[in-house]
Amino acid sequence: MMALQAIVLDFDGVIADSEPLHLTAFQQMLAERGVELTADDYYAQYLGYDDVGLVQALARDRQIPMSDREVTALVARKGAVLQTLLHDGNVLFPGAVDFIRAAAAEVPIAIASGALRHEIVEIVEGAGVAGLFAAIVASGDTPESKPSPAPYRLAFERLQQHTGRSLDPRKCVAVEDSRWGLESAQGAGLRCVGVTNSYPADELRGAELIVSGLNRLTLPDLDRLCAS
Repeated sequence: MMALQAIVLDFDGVIADSEPLHLTAFQQMLAERGVELTADDYYAQYLGYDDVGLVQALARDRQIPMSDREVTALVARKGAVLQTLLHDGNVLFPGAVDFIRAAAAEVPIAIASGALRHEIVEIVEGAGVAGLFAAIVASGDTPESKPSPAPYRLAFERLQQHTGRSLDPRKCVAVEDSRWGLESAQGAGLRCVGVTNSYPADELRGAELIVSGLNRLTLPDLDRLCAS
């Protein structure tokens, strides 16, 4: 019997190679407002936020007065730009579909992401794997986004509801690409795997196992982690 009980995957930077597209969409949207967001600033300070959180944090850091209505409008504009970019080609990382299919055949799997639900659903439906996820936790599903543990706690709760049994968080694995996501998963008590799609290994603090991507991750790897 496998020690591994469930897997929760981040979306952007783990399943979908969409972080550069999110950056481009934010840059275009903010440029219309006369605000510059460099790649260095995005990856160093803001990647871990959901869309609303990023705009609010950027406004706070730059001391830009911004009402809730303005935040909502900017996030909507960013989403429209992103949709155009997403339609330009396949954004899934190599091996992502194969890993999802193999994992779902053995244990329940879920997504815990700061991306908007319709963005996630559109991509996983296009890849033919939407039905393999027992739960999808997206932006707005929890009061706080990563690095709060709330998204992973909700994903874990929904996995338990799906299976109808009690799961041990130390036998459930989160797969993340950032320190914010790893902090979130750790806070929820899950085991942590880091992928180096967005950051080098030395910046993935808290990961118990680090691989270059889902195409380098196997279920025996995760089972050994949970058995340790």
